[in-house]
Amino acid sequence: MKYQTLDQLQSVADINPLTPTPLATRAQRIERWAQLLDRNPTRCLAALTGTEHLHPSVRAEARAAGSAITVAFDDPLLRASGMQSDSYGEAKRFFELSDWQLHEIVCSCHTGATMQAGWAAGRVRRIINGSKILAWLRKGFMAH
Repeated sequence: MKYQTLDQLQSVADINPLTPTPLATRAQRIERWAQLLDRNPTRCLAALTGTEHLHPSVRAEARAAGSAITVAFDDPLLRASGMQSDSYGEAKRFFELSDWQLHEIVCSCHTGATMQAGWAAGRVRRIINGSKILAWLRKGFMAH
């Protein structure tokens, strides 16, 4: 048997890795989350209760079965990219979110006990768009 590198094999064969290519950037991971939520926009998701009132250590471990975070964790691509659980703290770490940002997406104070996936997708996308607007504003102020 002759040893060949992956690059060499790709020149003579169609190679599809069994494991998905991990998402490298924060924006890619957040956009993937929004896409997953948009797949079934009327799906009823569980909200986390009172995240802003929880002690930080309790908040980090908070989770709700069937939440927007669970939708992300159920995705093989996000797991291959490093997502380790469907807890609040893990979503905060993995998506590189502030408590305020994650609260805006998953907390019951915005929607009650449940929310539609399409609503959550809009909140997730607002994080990306908000970052772009802030970057644009900073650039504008720095130019003057």
